[in-house]
Amino acid sequence: MKTVDQLHRERPRSRVVRISAVVIVLLVVASWCCGVIDFGSMRTDHARANLDRFLTDIRPYPLQDVEWDWGVAAQWFAEKTEGHAGAAMLDTLALSIAASVLAALLALACSLCAARNLATAEPFLPRARPASRTIRGWWTALVWFTRGTLILVRAIPEYVWAFVLLTLLGPGAWPAVLALALHNSGILGKLFAEVIENTDPRTPRALRGLGATRLQIATTAIWPTSLNRFLLFFFYRWETCVREATILGLLGFSGLGYYILQAKAAIRWDELMLWTLMGSVLILAGDLVSAFARGVIRRAS
Repeated sequence: MKTVDQLHRERPRSRVVRISAVVIVLLVVASWCCGVIDFGSMRTDHARANLDRFLTDIRPYPLQDVEWDWGVAAQWFAEKTEGHAGAAMLDTLALSIAASVLAALLALACSLCAARNLATAEPFLPRARPASRTIRGWWTALVWFTRGTLILVRAIPEYVWAFVLLTLLGPGAWPAVLALALHNSGILGKLFAEVIENTDPRTPRALRGLGATRLQIATTAIWPTSLNRFLLFFFYRWETCVREATILGLLGFSGLGYYILQAKAAIRWDELMLWTLMGSVLILAGDLVSAFARGVIRRAS
């Protein structure tokens, strides 16, 4: 049996990895030496004064510059959240769920055209007679067009999508839902296509030999066997959608972000911190639900 030192000496070595590590270190050093990152600005008297004022202003207004009282804090919390907190959190949660489901449906549809083992002239039949150059070119163009579209929609941040859709559709929840759905469909579409390309080909090959169509192969062989991985990716992106739905409220959409924006405009840092913490609670709850669901899926697989 080999020792740890022997295994370490015999480990695979990659020149690309070593060169990349050296380049990263050099870039960090260069950014430090060229003054791109200036840590000195964080140690000025002005910065310390701003920090002290901020730490005072985020306390509940009745407790600023006085001794802390939990009773007063609870009363202030009840006054600020009465009639708003529950509705804002539910709106944010509903927005994230709608966007995630729509993104998953779009991704499933696009992944069929982005998977190179399915979107081909004769999928899962390696010994079939080669198709004509025109047909093979058409399928290749479809794959690259779909993958390019997925890259485009995920390369544009959801905030930019939201601004564009807000101009087209006007204020409301739909611009936020569609913005999150478009951005996340690009990510999920890429991930779903990779899952399909790594599917065990034996069952799809047998179905194709019996005359099954691409859609029949996808619905009876690929999707059922890949469902666990699809759901893992879906819940991961849903966690992200909960965070992004909170932030998109800053654009005026209904939800916690809307109240954060109002508090910032009124320079009420205590209320801003309150709504921010409530958003953190919602995100934490979403992460816990997602982690539980992913754990169940892993154990089932």
